[in-house]
Amino acid sequence: MIIETEGLTKTYRMGTTEVHALRGASLRVEAGEFVALMGPSGSGKSTMMHLLGCLDTPTAGRYLLEGRDVSTLSNDERARVRNARIGFIFQTFNLLPRLTALDNVALPLLYRGHNGYVRQHAAEALERVGLSQRAGHRPTEMSGGERQRVAIARALVADPALILADEPTGNLDSKTGADLMRLLVELCAEGRTILIVTHNANVAAHARRTVQMQDGQIMNGTLAKVDNQG
Repeated sequence: MIIETEGLTKTYRMGTTEVHALRGASLRVEAGEFVALMGPSGSGKSTMMHLLGCLDTPTAGRYLLEGRDVSTLSNDERARVRNARIGFIFQTFNLLPRLTALDNVALPLLYRGHNGYVRQHAAEALERVGLSQRAGHRPTEMSGGERQRVAIARALVADPALILADEPTGNLDSKTGADLMRLLVELCAEGRTILIVTHNANVAAHARRTVQMQDGQIMNGTLAKVDNQG
């Protein structure tokens, strides 16, 4: 089991008002699964993603990542887990504009203190997503689809246990988005564990399992797997 949450709650205070973003969310994800997390705006999807990505801590409840209780880790310990075991793909790509594609992909390895073969590993990751020929280009010189592939290569380069994607097709046209989802399906077939947040049913259809959220709760976290499409 790569992800196991038990009764996660998250409450934010805005002035004198308490906002209950999560209300006892429990979820289990097996290694090698491709799961889509869906729900209306305000359902708690983004909050859940932040907790699963060790970007935030729950108000209550427990989160086990590969059997390790990360809910009780210090900020530094969560940062190490985040860098070593989790790859992120964001809707807005989050690439540094002054760096080349190769240097953007290499960043997670540099943050981990790797000194040897960094550029080689980054080049291999770019080759995996079909962008070897764009290694020396900056984000402003690439299309949206190419930038998202660079972001995927960056997520892959450190060989994470889990890839989290937040609306990965949100800034892409339909054809480029479909190509991107086929790539994620291929990565899952190779053994990667992938969890995406999306409001798009066509995107979610590529996952093996869809989990619905509503009012800060998981509505069907044990839904049976379905065949990949596309």
